Amino acid sequence: MRSATTRSEAKGKRAGKAEPEGKLDLYRKYRKEYAATTMPALVAVGPATYLSISGKGVPGGPAFTEAIGALYGVAFTVKMTRKFAGERDYVVSKLEGRWPDFKPEGLPADKEQWTWQMLIRTPDFVNEQEIGQAVSVLEKRGKGAGADRVRLETIEEGRCVQALHIGPYENEGETMCRMGTLAESKGFKLSGVHHEIYISDPRRVAPEKLKTILRHPVEKI
Repeated sequence: MRSATTRSEAKGKRAGKAEPEGKLDLYRKYRKEYAATTMPALVAVGPATYLSISGKGVPGGPAFTEAIGALYGVAFTVKMTRKFAGERDYVVSKLEGRWPDFKPEGLPADKEQWTWQMLIRTPDFVNEQEIGQAVSVLEKRGKGAGADRVRLETIEEGRCVQALHIGPYENEGETMCRMGTLAESKGFKLSGVHHEIYISDPRRVAPEKLKTILRHPVEKI
């Protein structure tokens, strides 16, 4: 007895193309890496691919806002181009950020001097050619400001201490203090670049209710 074949399956077979897999959600696939409560814990983080843009200046200022707009512009253009081409679809991940100037006691007082790297985690199958094509599309639409600065980057963090921070970004020092204490109790110390995953949108959520995953690499004492 012949098995039933849908029209889309038949069309794909005639074209010699394999059917794309279901929509990929990286946070679901790597849920253990993003598990966080207000109680700090050690986590193992594998290598990850990101769309990345770096800059300097006040968070929320013109340079910062342009960079995030460029990052999202490239992310969604790549996703939709793949989707319309019948290729593997995926969920655009949340905004993340790395803060090279961050120390356990906080960031420097002068926000104009803060450096940052804003990130969106991206599937490994997205390549540089697709990024370049997305930039060209955005530029043709007049929406390409800063898009040519977006890069693909692989980041390897390894062992980290992680916690969910609830409240204003300015109060993260309290959570970081507890993270440092936990790390030391396990024989580690904070090392590397501070990393944040933004669960809440600050444009829509009150400061006292903001949820942010704080992550910081550690090394053996």
